Amino acid sequence: MANVNGISASESLRRYLSREAKSHLEIIDVDTLEVTEAAYFDYLIEAPNWLSDGRLLYNSGGLIYTIDLKTGGIKRIETGECDLSNNDHVVSSDGRTLCISGGSPSRIYALPIEGGAPRLVTPHGPSYLHGISPDGSMIAYTATRDGGPMKIYTMPLAGGAETKLTDGPGLDDGPEYSPDGQHIWFNSVRSGLMQLYRMKTDGSQVTRMTDSGRNDWFAHISPDGKRCAYLSYGTDIDPKDHPDKKDVELRIMDADGQNGRTLLKLFGGQGTINVNSWSPDSRKIAYVRYERQ
Repeated sequence: MANVNGISASESLRRYLSREAKSHLEIIDVDTLEVTEAAYFDYLIEAPNWLSDGRLLYNSGGLIYTIDLKTGGIKRIETGECDLSNNDHVVSSDGRTLCISGGSPSRIYALPIEGGAPRLVTPHGPSYLHGISPDGSMIAYTATRDGGPMKIYTMPLAGGAETKLTDGPGLDDGPEYSPDGQHIWFNSVRSGLMQLYRMKTDGSQVTRMTDSGRNDWFAHISPDGKRCAYLSYGTDIDPKDHPDKKDVELRIMDADGQNGRTLLKLFGGQGTINVNSWSPDSRKIAYVRYERQ
């Protein structure tokens, strides 16, 4: 590991992952707009995934946990050597496989959903996971190679050669497969602001999906394929950045880009919805709200 100012890269990352923030894990019904608090933490948690059995998965301090929404019981998922996990974790559609990003530089690992020895998928870093194809055969991630900007890549989950899907100047991030496996959604700064785009899984037919005058990040498609939730920042941030501790909006639109609306405004940002947090029935979204310090 590199050593900067007497601090190893791994320790520096651990300190970042353990930064202080009082966290409210909340759930919103996208139709009624009813908000319920699932749990409160007097420390930082990030990025809930909704599991098919009713638990939520999240990261905190470089580790991965689940919380039972009925009992409030919290359980750590054993991730072996990958104990510096970040907020890019995805569960396969069959609920059996957990893929996580972690380490310094970040690389992508796969392991059983209940924990175990992680298998390294991407030998090169930094690589940040965002999507698993519905059939479980491919992963989609953002990565930088040879010092260039972050771009969208895919690779077989079993391992193999990576394929670069986007090119050109500017940052591309947040690739996620649509439930039908026909598209990959992502966000890109190519327009000047960060906006949402959709493309075929081979990188062709790129279509801009938002034109909001804001900075839009992390498109998450509902399991029924009908709606897209995303995080929206104002123009007070660098479009290439998605900081925490900001006034943001949780927004929703139809999967064709129409009927966009704000579900709620909150204090959050990085860690709020980095991963897909739709409920299995496509009615609710889990997210993290932070307290102002």
